[in-house]
Amino acid sequence: MAAHEYNPVAGEDPAWKKHDHKACIDQAIRDAEAICRQRGVRLTPVRKRILRLIWSNHQPMGAYALLDMYREHEPGAAPPTVYRALGFLMEQGLVHRIASQNAFVGCAHPADHHQGQFLICRSCGAARELHSDRAVQALTDDARALGFEIETPTIELSGLCPQCRRQQ
Repeated sequence: MAAHEYNPVAGEDPAWKKHDHKACIDQAIRDAEAICRQRGVRLTPVRKRILRLIWSNHQPMGAYALLDMYREHEPGAAPPTVYRALGFLMEQGLVHRIASQNAFVGCAHPADHHQGQFLICRSCGAARELHSDRAVQALTDDARALGFEIETPTIELSGLCPQCRRQQ
């Protein structure tokens, strides 16, 4: 199973449950290394560290927050270091940009070319990626019927995750 992928059969949803998060990070790095190897591109130490930082939790992280965290290991790091790494990680489909927050999350399905659909908790900030070709196709069909061509079919839905709903 890809890192923080929902498995409805097992009833597991690591993005919104307490879990061994180190396993999510380790799986995401293994997936990224395999994908980069298959594609013949380099997952450099900088890119790998930025990806690891993005996967450090299930909340979208902004570039400057990533830079601050990266500077703990490389004090002289400048913004272009992070932006170049993010560009590569997005290009390879290893992370997604959450436009509404100008932040980034690790991709739960990095081997599959897709646009993300995200459930974002407005209380705790956790983001859960969905993978619904049906949703994208329905919106694409409706848009085309109106003569509109969708260029960026990323969907962001905000609400409350199960844990935050229980706390209310």
